[in-house]
Amino acid sequence: MTNDAILVADGVRRSFGGVHAVDVEHLEVPRGEIAALIGPNGAGKTTMFNLLTGFDKPDSGTWSFDGMRLDGMAPFRVARHGMVRTFQLTKVLGRLSVLENMLTGVGGQPGEKLSRALFSPLWKKKRAADIERAMDLLTRFKLADKAGDYGASLSGGQRKLLEMARALMAEPKLVMLDEPMAGVNPALAESLLEHILGLKAEGMTVLFVEHDMQMVKFVSDRVVVMAQGKIVAEGEPEAVLHDEAVIDAYLGAHHETNLREIIDRQLAEEAK
Repeated sequence: MTNDAILVADGVRRSFGGVHAVDVEHLEVPRGEIAALIGPNGAGKTTMFNLLTGFDKPDSGTWSFDGMRLDGMAPFRVARHGMVRTFQLTKVLGRLSVLENMLTGVGGQPGEKLSRALFSPLWKKKRAADIERAMDLLTRFKLADKAGDYGASLSGGQRKLLEMARALMAEPKLVMLDEPMAGVNPALAESLLEHILGLKAEGMTVLFVEHDMQMVKFVSDRVVVMAQGKIVAEGEPEAVLHDEAVIDAYLGAHHETNLREIIDRQLAEEAK
């Protein structure tokens, strides 16, 4: 157990028919760290994300965030409490501008209520502050020149950047990223890495799902490994890469090669 865990989950289970997609006895995410959730395809990583953020309902289990019970809570309420996420398949609103996409990430808008919407002095100042914050974030994510463009016009990598920037509009305590590097070209991948490290520098906690082992080793303070719905290993990246249970999860029970050797060989081939 960690001394200061911002997210704690116990007995979380989710089955689809006879398939146990998630069967997690205990999970903790330390406050202020970057934690990676890894595992082979079908391990239950995204399903776990969906459960924790209210996009799916568990068969059983409880979890708390920053001391507050969140199990059974709707996704928008989870986000209001400071736990936000991005998706493996980006959820950019194509017919809204990039700036308008950013503004959808802001909660507690005074102008959302009809009684106040008719009186601009009640919401105009807040709206101006939100636009200023959105533009600051778009500048930081190198999307300021796209502010007036439709979301649908962005490339896949730019959509990833927009999703992360939009998540920050909610001023979260925990940012959950589902495969942030999937489909991203090397230049944007490097930018995303810098932004993820920047989240930690600003005092946020990060939990991300990723298959890129180079990224996992480079940015993670802690790695949690899932296989067949269960957590099979957790700890510092270097130790986890050499863990026998992790090697079995990726390669099967019969293996003669260290997982790290395979990863190093893959990286060497990519560098050619």
